[in-house]
Amino acid sequence: MPENYTVQQGDHLSSIAKDNGFTDYTIIWNHPKNADLKNKRQNPNILLPGDEIFIPDMEEKQESGATDKKHTFKVDKTTLKLRLVLEDIYEKPIAGAQCALLIDGQVYQLTTDGNGKLEQEIPLDAKEGVLTIRGDQTPFANEVLPIKIGHLDPIDEVSGQVARLNNLGYFAGPVDGSDTDAFNSAVQEFQCDNSLTVDGDCGPQTQSKLKQVYGC
Repeated sequence: MPENYTVQQGDHLSSIAKDNGFTDYTIIWNHPKNADLKNKRQNPNILLPGDEIFIPDMEEKQESGATDKKHTFKVDKTTLKLRLVLEDIYEKPIAGAQCALLIDGQVYQLTTDGNGKLEQEIPLDAKEGVLTIRGDQTPFANEVLPIKIGHLDPIDEVSGQVARLNNLGYFAGPVDGSDTDAFNSAVQEFQCDNSLTVDGDCGPQTQSKLKQVYGC
């Protein structure tokens, strides 16, 4: 039966779709009953706990073919990619760093490109992982970084702003924004670095720039 699902922390639409038997999250995302949510959130992998998503029934599809012949059926499947950018304390890309990414028991050996970027296709229902930086070419060798997948809140939420600032190295405090002094200081530092009005208010203009710099 069709049902409404309430988003929990750590959910992203790819995982919700898989949990409900869908190999293509767009079937859910593009459903007319989810139009308001799609317009509000825009990114299916950045949802807010408490969001309501309509889960439709899966539709059966029939294909005809001769019984005395062999038939091949192709199933279109969506993929989920994890993209990370590594920078040093001076905000310069860590290029050519050998890394090991552990996701759901699978280890992927990766190397950052010239922009410090890593990209890897991961399971649709992945929720967390661990990135270990290898090699002596970087002072961050053997650094172990926990990765949370689907935990990033929308940019118009304080929790989403704090998480992005923290990940960018601005030390904005707890993700709930309870340390207002740390949060305001981080916002001011970010604004100063990006030629914005330095007022400590993470308003629409600062949010837009923060989203641009962070990448989502």
